[in-house]
Amino acid sequence: MVLTARPGDAALSAAPHRLYGHVDPGTNYSTGMWMRDAANEITAAEGRPLVFVGGTGLYFKALLGGLADMPPVPDAIREKWRRRLGEEGPEKLHEALREADPELARTIRSGDGQRIVRALEIGEATGIPLSQWQKRTGPALFDPGSAEKIVVMPDRATLHQRIGERFDRMLIEGAIEEVEALLARNLDTLLPAMKAIGVAEIAAALRGQSNLADAVEHAKARTRQYAKRQTTWVRHQTGPDWRVVD
Repeated sequence: MVLTARPGDAALSAAPHRLYGHVDPGTNYSTGMWMRDAANEITAAEGRPLVFVGGTGLYFKALLGGLADMPPVPDAIREKWRRRLGEEGPEKLHEALREADPELARTIRSGDGQRIVRALEIGEATGIPLSQWQKRTGPALFDPGSAEKIVVMPDRATLHQRIGERFDRMLIEGAIEEVEALLARNLDTLLPAMKAIGVAEIAAALRGQSNLADAVEHAKARTRQYAKRQTTWVRHQTGPDWRVVD
């Protein structure tokens, strides 16, 4: 997807890339599924150096053994909670989460339907609250001591400038046409692909609910907010073995 910054032809021709664009947008892809895919790639590499790149802290935590591999959620349970989200709204389901997993409910906004539903479906499917799953650790996919761990942290002004330029470039490369294709498939709005920053904003413009200029500015603002959350995660989740570069 353009909006997820999938490597373009130049990057793909320069070096082999894996785990990019390998999942259909209609798939409810999870961190556990990614862990299994990453493990397969590590095995296939047969000792050759690998570079894991990304902005999702949860994936790195899982990669280094800091996250338990949760079992898949049965379709019936997933569909049940998604249906209830559509019928009752996120605030009502947040009340259910406060009863089922009060510890986690304190960390999730009442309007964050995706995370609320995920917590409720995991709790029902496994009988264990998601907050407890998050405290468990799993096996590292490789020896963390053998890896060089790097965080790229440009100054805020540079980061914000690049965010704006990046989104403008995505528009030129076909972001609008990509959202049109996603909408044509009538996919569940809770699917990870539909949650990519820019999808909802461009979709609103395509439906005439906002103008494109406002949609673009909103998407850029959301990206800046996401980058701020990434920065906070790095400060709290990484140790002295991570090298910070600008």
